[in-house]
Amino acid sequence: MLLENLSQALMDIGHPMTLLAIFAGVLFGIVMGAIPGLTVTMAMALMLPFSFMLPTAPAIGLLLGVHVGGITGGSVTAILLRIPGTPSASATLLDGHPMASRGEGGKALGTAVMASFFGGMVSLLALILIAPQLAALALKLGAAELFAIVVLGLSIIIGVSGRSVIKGIIAGLIGLAFMTVGLDPMLGVPRFTFDQIALQAGVSLIPAMIGLFAIPQILEELEPRLRTGTRAVARRVTAKLPSRAEARSLLPTFLRGSLIGTAIGIVPGTGGPIAAFLAYDREKRASREPEKFGTGVMRGVAAPEAANNGVTGSALIPMLTLAIPGDPIVAVLMGALIIHGLQPGPLLFQEQPVFILGVYLSLLVAYVFTVVTQLRLIPLFVQVLKIKRPYLLSVIAALAVAGSYAVDNTMLAVWTMLFFGILAYLMGKFGFPVIPVLLAIVLGPILEAQFRRALVISGGDPTVFVTRPLSLTFLVLALLVLFSPLIRRAASSLAGRLLHRGS
Repeated sequence: MLLENLSQALMDIGHPMTLLAIFAGVLFGIVMGAIPGLTVTMAMALMLPFSFMLPTAPAIGLLLGVHVGGITGGSVTAILLRIPGTPSASATLLDGHPMASRGEGGKALGTAVMASFFGGMVSLLALILIAPQLAALALKLGAAELFAIVVLGLSIIIGVSGRSVIKGIIAGLIGLAFMTVGLDPMLGVPRFTFDQIALQAGVSLIPAMIGLFAIPQILEELEPRLRTGTRAVARRVTAKLPSRAEARSLLPTFLRGSLIGTAIGIVPGTGGPIAAFLAYDREKRASREPEKFGTGVMRGVAAPEAANNGVTGSALIPMLTLAIPGDPIVAVLMGALIIHGLQPGPLLFQEQPVFILGVYLSLLVAYVFTVVTQLRLIPLFVQVLKIKRPYLLSVIAALAVAGSYAVDNTMLAVWTMLFFGILAYLMGKFGFPVIPVLLAIVLGPILEAQFRRALVISGGDPTVFVTRPLSLTFLVLALLVLFSPLIRRAASSLAGRLLHRGS
């Protein structure tokens, strides 16, 4: 059976359409990741409408390509301009830009490419080994436990996505409120549709995602106080891979950074920036000459790049097995799976083994394409960075409108996109995080389904969520994660009072 599934997955991924989709995703991801101010999440959201028009294998391959290429592309501007294209590349500039300043930009880019590939392969191996085991364990959980796991996932994202826990909770509740629009999934009764037939289908996920991530960026750029362009870039820059001797000396750095990134990626709500800085700090501490870090050493480039790409594969583990996206990028990918009729969770491994194998193979192809593309097309990416931002944002706006309209060929999708875009812009102005809104819309149906299923099984007894040990454990963890800042603040205040009394 395994050989048959693997053979089918190889045929799906080896199809020219799928390979072309992965390559297009990698190319688009690298360009969007390299341009400061444009996020990988935005790139994923803009590609969603195109994936909606494709069969499942090339559609998911396209988005995985954007994911891998976008994370890697952030190193281009971090090294050449000292402006990280993505938050995950923030640690790369510490040594990458000094290398470029003394004429070693090509070697810095080559080191970043090699480290990225190594980190991606380690994370892919972790995905292959860990995800099936975790899915098998999750199959033993009931509706109450699955509800508690989703609550835990939401609480993790809310707790780390903003400075204020209260604002994070409010943002999550806003997302859950929008999720209730449409037909009741169990009774078929219209909810909050205001007698509009078009709203009975609920909030369209693709326009909502595009609006949440693309429109705020455009509106912010319209403000005169923001920059209108980027700095000049060297005209001729090509990536140069490290020599064999240099690669051998960097191997322990690649491994340490990859393992740190892989471990961090498994934990929801952490992501590439944390992994990159942890790997950089670990490498600096392990060095015999820590004072050289920050002056342009190859290990200072290799460690964070291996770590932030180590997140790309491992971040899929909680999403595929428990339906808990590890970061915003994976949340958009999870939305794409749902659109294509694939419900993330432990049953996915039993019901869609060919698809799971296809994910593994798509990631492998995406990593290879990313290496080849970056090595060959770095000069092209450098020229793309010179495009004036008004022109660039005009293209993004056009893609946002066209992509939203293409979902069901109605203006309602465009208005939905604009509504969520303005909402996200206003939320950002008042300090409310946007990510909880997205995750609540994506996870809301799962949350409601498991909640109501648990109540049906228990005969309407709400204590089922606290009388089952695992469910209670997950809910307590959710509360601890959510209110940990308040707990730490109270403990610090109490300790200060005790010290004051003692003195």
